Amino acid sequence: MPKTTAIILHIDGLEVPVAVRRANVKNLNLRVHPDGSVSASVPHRVPWQDIEAFVQRRAGWIARHVARAGGAPAADAPAPPLIPLWGEVVDTASRLAWTGPLDDLCRTEFEHRLDALYRRETASALERQTGRWEQAMGVSASSWSVRNMKTRWGSCTPERRSIRINAKLAAYPPACLDFVIAHELCHLMEPSHNARFHALLDIYCPDNRTAAALLKRPPSEVAGITPARSAHAPGMLP
Repeated sequence: MPKTTAIILHIDGLEVPVAVRRANVKNLNLRVHPDGSVSASVPHRVPWQDIEAFVQRRAGWIARHVARAGGAPAADAPAPPLIPLWGEVVDTASRLAWTGPLDDLCRTEFEHRLDALYRRETASALERQTGRWEQAMGVSASSWSVRNMKTRWGSCTPERRSIRINAKLAAYPPACLDFVIAHELCHLMEPSHNARFHALLDIYCPDNRTAAALLKRPPSEVAGITPARSAHAPGMLP
């Protein structure tokens, strides 16, 4: 499977990553996707320095088209070449088990596979992390579950001691998942967001403000995939 790497362009003070994939093509090709991401497909034998020079020569063209892009991807938009996973940049095709050209991966199928990946990753991480946090904090939940939530990163029902975690946390650095786990466990000791709750959170998760700040940014920006100019904050609550 073709390997994807990236070239970082610096345009008007912004970092614009260009995902580079070596493929069975004759020419060097650039593409700016509807979501503002940029990709290049290049022949296998072209030296890396030639690829960098090609991308640099087209910096002006890239800047213009990235500026025109933005907003929600169209229903027929191709899948982006890179996705965020645990705060890092990973190759879309390999992580989503897609063997064909990305242009053939429709937006609906891409979203379905991405959601499934994040759900698996988050569930697996919870199995490893919750016991450690419960032991450290001296409190335990009766159940943990992974959900796709639009407005919260986690939720807790103190009466039932049940906790739900947003699957999309798998897109962010692992510290963000730790923060949400600690946040929800604190609710088992203090249901409201009063001074006692925040004092508990500061004790058990001293870096909670740093993690919360990351969760206010799009995961692609945190991972360094999209320029900050075209990003918007998710606006979710822990």
